[in-house]
Amino acid sequence: MAIFTFERYEKKYLISASQQQRLLERLVNERGMAFDRYNEGGKVYGIYNIYFDDDSNSLINASLMRPKFKQKLRIRGYSFPETGEETVFLELKRKIDGIVTKRRVILPYKAALAFVCDGVMPEAVNYPAARMLEEFRYFLGLKKVSPKVFISYERIALTDRLDPTLRITFDGNILTRRYDVDLAKGGGGEPLLKPDERLMEIKFIHAPPKWLCDILTEERIFMTRFSKYGNEYSRFRGRDFLHLDDRSRIERNQRL
Repeated sequence: MAIFTFERYEKKYLISASQQQRLLERLVNERGMAFDRYNEGGKVYGIYNIYFDDDSNSLINASLMRPKFKQKLRIRGYSFPETGEETVFLELKRKIDGIVTKRRVILPYKAALAFVCDGVMPEAVNYPAARMLEEFRYFLGLKKVSPKVFISYERIALTDRLDPTLRITFDGNILTRRYDVDLAKGGGGEPLLKPDERLMEIKFIHAPPKWLCDILTEERIFMTRFSKYGNEYSRFRGRDFLHLDDRSRIERNQRL
């Protein structure tokens, strides 16, 4: 069992496929950023998530109110489990005054589900792992949660060679479903974005470098609020959310 914890800022941008292509070319060719080791030759890789909530959907409802503190619980995998012994990340993601923190544990998929849904405590291999699992158990004691939504997407990720803490990701083909909320059921679902849309995230510890801000300004790319789970839930409840062409139209109207 391995454990991880870290904190950083995450800024999001809704961009077009053509903007993504231009940015990739500039970031790699001009700035020397490196593709993630899972992006051999710039190919995308899949990320598969299960988000958990209680019967009142209190976690996501609280998150949509944009409080200073919010949190989400999910299982994240990079492949579809066949036996249940494949490892996944169990993650508690929190945002406090704009700083994103992650507490996560690597567990076999079956063990992660049994822990979250049935309270079956996994066996810890060392003291730090035991402390982390106790933190998860405390959270699960406060809320009775169950699998609510499956969200998958295809990612391209870049890391800065001089500052490895600077990471830029591009997510496309975001699919969601509220049936068969199980990684073992494979992929599929309803598209969350339009075919030409991509979600870019810039992740850093202190501040994004000036050269990156200059590139974003030159490419007319502006920060936005976008939560995959939050927008999926809004759509599920019959509410719409802004897409890229909606934002452009709103900006044009504001200039008139």
